Amino acid sequence: MAEIKLTVNGAQRVVDSDADTPLLWALRDDLGLVGTKFGCGAGLCGACTVHVEGQAVRSCQFPVSDAAGKAVTTIEGLAPSADQPHAVQAAWVAQQVPQCGYCQPGMIMAVAALLKETPHPTEQAIREGITNICRCGTYPRVVAAVQQAAKALAG
Repeated sequence: MAEIKLTVNGAQRVVDSDADTPLLWALRDDLGLVGTKFGCGAGLCGACTVHVEGQAVRSCQFPVSDAAGKAVTTIEGLAPSADQPHAVQAAWVAQQVPQCGYCQPGMIMAVAALLKETPHPTEQAIREGITNICRCGTYPRVVAAVQQAAKALAG
């Protein structure tokens, strides 16, 4: 076990963890940030997606030691403030994307990273760029929400 210093949602945090512990468990168990979900544990479904240095990563496969000294953003830290949702979160509500909602934090984080990299994605780019799995099959609403968020972010 070692003390690992992280910057999570803009705050300096320390976890006492094995270097190879998945970031997911440090976030959930050590820091109490339970918005990031455990899905498959193999990095396939994307329910655990967070940002590390602005890039979407599957936190169930990302060692906490690799996040040391880097900016980590979880779903809890995506919005500018509690009363001002991120454009993707607002679009999610407007398009009624979630059904069960379990995969949605990871999906939202993946979309936010996609829009940062590709501000005006085509429908094909959205479908290829978002590899998160939604068991409820809300993909048509996801595409509509991504398009709405892209327009909102463009101003």
